Amino acid sequence: MKRYRAAVIGCSRMGGFLENELVGSPTVVLPFSHGASFYASERVELVACSDLRADVMKEFGKLYHVPKERQYVDYRELIEVERPEIVGVATQPEHRAEIVIYAVEHGVRAIYAEKAMSASLDEADAMVEAVERNGVAFNLGTNRRWDPGYDKMKEVIDSGRLGALKTVIVYENGALFNTASHYFDLVLRLNSDRPVAWVQAHLTDGDLTIDGDRLIEDPVGHGIIQFEDGVTAYALQTGRRNEVEAICERGVLTSLSDGLNWQLRQDGVDYRGRPALVPGRFPRYQRASTSRRIVEDLVNALDTGEPTRGGVRVARASTELIFAFIESHRRGGARVELPLQGCTLRLDRDRAPQSPRYEPR
Repeated sequence: MKRYRAAVIGCSRMGGFLENELVGSPTVVLPFSHGASFYASERVELVACSDLRADVMKEFGKLYHVPKERQYVDYRELIEVERPEIVGVATQPEHRAEIVIYAVEHGVRAIYAEKAMSASLDEADAMVEAVERNGVAFNLGTNRRWDPGYDKMKEVIDSGRLGALKTVIVYENGALFNTASHYFDLVLRLNSDRPVAWVQAHLTDGDLTIDGDRLIEDPVGHGIIQFEDGVTAYALQTGRRNEVEAICERGVLTSLSDGLNWQLRQDGVDYRGRPALVPGRFPRYQRASTSRRIVEDLVNALDTGEPTRGGVRVARASTELIFAFIESHRRGGARVELPLQGCTLRLDRDRAPQSPRYEPR
């Protein structure tokens, strides 16, 4: 069976070393980083890497057996010389669009891009155009879309046994690019990627993070997402970390502690015969590496020509929610209708990249 040549651009934490921060996690199944997921796949050969820091590449190369001659400071040279078929882009959002567009214009057939998709909505649009024009398979690293637990949550919603989905609640939305990018994508998936009509939001640190059209830090925000089909999502900041609830007409599904535990409650009666939510049984499932499933999905797309579970337009939809939240805040918390028009905001932070942890914590 064919093996696909892969490369990682951006070799730091999510590029190759995040496993060292996740040892002992009760919810995350390794591998998790791009490099580790490519390296673990029987269908992928990890052949090269690129990073501006030679010391980081050296450690990446030792870990994943990438020789020095296949470590490139210039990602363009990597693509031109090594001709990878799959590329993982694990840089910061500010650099992602330029790299993805160059890759798909120069023969790369599949992209695993970290979230958030891009630093601006214009860049996201340019990525969509380039990816679709070149017929490239694309997945964004919003891992909960590939989590088997959330697969089961969606299966119950789609089965209709609890009635129609009415509300989704995210209890800790977090910083928009880093954390909410995960939850915005999950909210979209739970409602079958249906279009959003409008959002209304507030940034708790907006005055400190927005400088004209420049976002000097990743802002923290909360608000409302209203879908065209009537489903409402609430992205909250409550301190109830990493928990998500899907409320249907006749029951509620809840992910607790980032998927450590799952709850299903359904319509019933209490001890006095009054209507109440009573415990039900959440479907059993097997935990799996979400990053590995992202890679497997790309391999399947290359094998069969089938679309990926994510896709570049789905990635763009969750990215649009980030910028719509910020625009709502800039307009004094006003309702912002989608599609979002004329957004000139761009994430542009003046900071050095984080250093990876080379040994388990």
